[in-house]
Amino acid sequence: MSPHIVVIGSGFAALTAVRELRRRNQDVRITLVAPKAELMYYPSLIWVPAGLRRGTDLNIDVSGFLSEQRVQFHAGRVTGLQDGGRSVLTDSGTLTGDALLIASGGRFLKAMPGIEHALTICEGAPAAEAIRERLAKLDGGTIAFGFGTNPKEQGAMRGGPMFELLFGIDTLLRRQGRRDRFELVFFNAAKQPGKRLGDKAVAGLLREMAKRDVATHLGHKPTGFEADKVRTDGGDLPADLILFMPGMSGPSWASEAGLPLSDGGFFQADAHCQVVGADKVYVAGDSGSYPGPDWLPKQAHIADLQAKAAVENLLRALDGKPPVARFKPELICIVDTLDRGILVYRDEKRALVLPPCRLFHWAKRFFEWQYLRPYRKTRRA
Repeated sequence: MSPHIVVIGSGFAALTAVRELRRRNQDVRITLVAPKAELMYYPSLIWVPAGLRRGTDLNIDVSGFLSEQRVQFHAGRVTGLQDGGRSVLTDSGTLTGDALLIASGGRFLKAMPGIEHALTICEGAPAAEAIRERLAKLDGGTIAFGFGTNPKEQGAMRGGPMFELLFGIDTLLRRQGRRDRFELVFFNAAKQPGKRLGDKAVAGLLREMAKRDVATHLGHKPTGFEADKVRTDGGDLPADLILFMPGMSGPSWASEAGLPLSDGGFFQADAHCQVVGADKVYVAGDSGSYPGPDWLPKQAHIADLQAKAAVENLLRALDGKPPVARFKPELICIVDTLDRGILVYRDEKRALVLPPCRLFHWAKRFFEWQYLRPYRKTRRA
């Protein structure tokens, strides 16, 4: 009988892994485990508050794609692993396989006091739509934007969307003719937020904030939130709307997996995306902690690269061969401003930043269409 591979998750890394597995092997049995057969296209959530997208535009039913790829779908939430990853425990039964790929994404750390007073756009469509509704009801006031990190793993952050949200809301308010009624404030514990994008990118982002008359409160650690303020160790910031992206950790069930974890709570991977010391268990995307430069991003592009490397090594392991594939440490993003985009690129040899340009905004929209096309064209009626 053909080997059985279990894939946990239905996001970027998981679906890329499915495509790569089927491309490389037509016979292998694949089961995908997730609460729903859905892909949330997170990069475009930043357009929901401005009405450029709706949440329903970005929540993609992938059941047709899975059927086309001859993938068995198991609806359930993972609660843990047993037998070194051979058994996957879920709230709807246990699955056993010959190999495992963990691609379930991470989770936000929500322990900061008063975090319920902040909205986090990357929690999904409901959060993005709540931001749109709150913004529409405000006649004026202060909007505070910020992001945090995992204190035990400083790279575990997602700051890019907050820069996009900041610039996008500024553009929206100007279009509406009411920007003069609002103060926009960006806060961050670091004096140079977005450092992982490179020094040129940080300078460019701060320059763009100054150009848009955005106030900054940098170098002061956020300590908590209230309904009308952000508390930091450098003083309080009054706020009528708080938009904040907490730091990240691994999935909630990671502690029940019996596998090595990083200090920040992610599955500890080696250079080949194999979970350290675990036979035929691999990880891709936000669930893992990987060797590499300290700027290694948590984003869809790197998740896709990791998934391809993990699949190649997983299939080699099933054939009794050693791993060879590694993913390229690479950061590519377009910091969108609703009508323009700032292109940021970084690898181990160079860092590149190109100034705001309409072409990059449309390139981001085109990439969304291209990326989602394989999933949308197989959507079930």
